Amino acid sequence: MAYVVTESCIRCKYTDCVDVCPVDCFYEGPNMLVIHPDECIDCGLCEPECPVKAIAHEDELPQDQLDFIQINEEMAERWPNIYEVKDAPPDADEWKNVTAKRHLLEK
Repeated sequence: MAYVVTESCIRCKYTDCVDVCPVDCFYEGPNMLVIHPDECIDCGLCEPECPVKAIAHEDELPQDQLDFIQINEEMAERWPNIYEVKDAPPDADEWKNVTAKRHLLEK
C-alpha cells in the first residue's frame, strides 16, 4: 500500500511533503507531484505536510480520485525524482481551493 497525490496538487505543487519523505519517493511533473508506489514505505509523514490536503492513503481515496493511483504509478516512471523543497509556482495560492482541476494535468 502507498500514499497517493491527488487532483488537489495540480497547479499548486507545494513541496512541503518532499522535505519529510525519508525515502525520496516523490517525482515532479510540470504542474504536480506524484508518489512512486513501489518506493513509498507507507510512513504517512507527507500527508499532514501538504497545505492543500492533496495526499491520501490509497485505501482512503474518495471514489472520484481512484484513478490517481494509476496516474501516480505511471508518472513516477516518467518524471524526475524530487528530493529537495522548491518554491511553489507563483500562482499556487490562487489554485489551492479550486476543485475539478484534472483537465489541467500536464503529463
